[in-house]
Amino acid sequence: MVLEYERLKKERRRLLALTGLSHKECEALPQAFSAVYATEYPSDKTATGRGRKRQSGGGRKGQLPTTEQKLLFSLVDQKTYRLQALLGEVCGLSQSRANRWIQRLLPIRKQALDEWGVLPSRAPEAFAEQERSRQETAALIIDGTDRRRQRPKDKAKQAWHYRGKHKAHRDKNVVVVNAKTKRVAYWSQT
Repeated sequence: MVLEYERLKKERRRLLALTGLSHKECEALPQAFSAVYATEYPSDKTATGRGRKRQSGGGRKGQLPTTEQKLLFSLVDQKTYRLQALLGEVCGLSQSRANRWIQRLLPIRKQALDEWGVLPSRAPEAFAEQERSRQETAALIIDGTDRRRQRPKDKAKQAWHYRGKHKAHRDKNVVVVNAKTKRVAYWSQT
């Protein structure tokens, strides 16, 4: 059984489990995704950007025929972060095709989420300005993660990444989440 968007959007619990989106969110996101996909890959050009020799829709039919199916594939990959072979099997693709689709759809999904207004801010100044512009005060949860990394060879980078408390080289990220909406509002650079 292949994962299909039309069938999955009727099953709210499975939709939330596989994509992380509610039914209402899943109704609005495909429009933004379709618009971005149409600008990145116009129907009068091939995937490489050259003019078409035959009409759009001619030739072999793909396993991800609609933009909604492409979006579902991308969201399931992001939420579950499966092995590409397993994701390809669930969607009726080979591992290499799953890899190609992931690489192709990742920037489009990111741009669509940004246009939809749910992509977390990566600049602290922009986040602070955005929070000041809101009328009500939001309850924010601030969390930091500290992950080990390989010791850099450059002395300056070693000093920058060294954490004396842990006696190891580490990278740090800070995440700010709105407690009411449960959305990641800010995600710092590593």
